[in-house]
Parts: sequence; C-alpha cells; structure tokens
Amino acid sequence: MRYDERPVDPTPVQTADLPATPVRDRNIPATAWVQAPDSLLALGDDLPGAPTAEYKRRIGPWILWRAGPAKHADARYWAARAEALDEAYTFRLYPDGSGEGIGPSGVPVDRFRAWKEDLRDVE
Repeated sequence: MRYDERPVDPTPVQTADLPATPVRDRNIPATAWVQAPDSLLALGDDLPGAPTAEYKRRIGPWILWRAGPAKHADARYWAARAEALDEAYTFRLYPDGSGEGIGPSGVPVDRFRAWKEDLRDVE
C-alpha cells in the first residue's frame, strides 16, 4: 500500500515498539509516540498543510520520521538516537528534489541519501 494510502494508527506506541523496518500497513503519527519530543511534534508546522510527522524506520540506532510527502514536495525528515532523543538531526527536502541538512558527523549535505548514509555511518 502506498504511504499516502495507509490508514493513520493513533494507538500509543513506546520507543522500544517502533519497528526496525518500514511499516507497510499503516502510518504511525508522531502524536501517537509516547516519548515524542516537541521538535518532532512541530516538524511540519512551517510546511504547506502543516503535516504531522510519520514514522518511517530505524537506521542503526536512529529512528527516522518524515513530515510531508516523500517526493516532489516540501518535506522534512527528523532522526534521533532511540536512547538519546535530544540528539536529533533534520533534513529539508524541497519540491525540486534539492535539499539541505546536517547529520551527526556535522558535515552539511544536499542529498537525502548522503544524510541517511551519515546516520548509518556515525554510530
């Protein structure tokens, strides 16, 4: 099922229960995550339509969320270590496919793939 066709599941979820792989049958909104920090809850506030962030997957020790559509639109990704939620990083994706962000290495990147690789490589 496409990400934008999956039903929103508002059932409260703990950090330990966020799955390692992408959820294909539903979307978990940030508002359902019991430990959600304010920075995640406000992730899409300045984007068109003020979308609520949705859980995507784990990348090593990082938990990944996105506010906004996956492609050709304004979106922002947020990642934090599951055991240290105050260590969070964002990547901004623009409608033309360009982007900007800084990952845990501290190196600015302009490609989403590079940002995810930074998460993967810095543990």
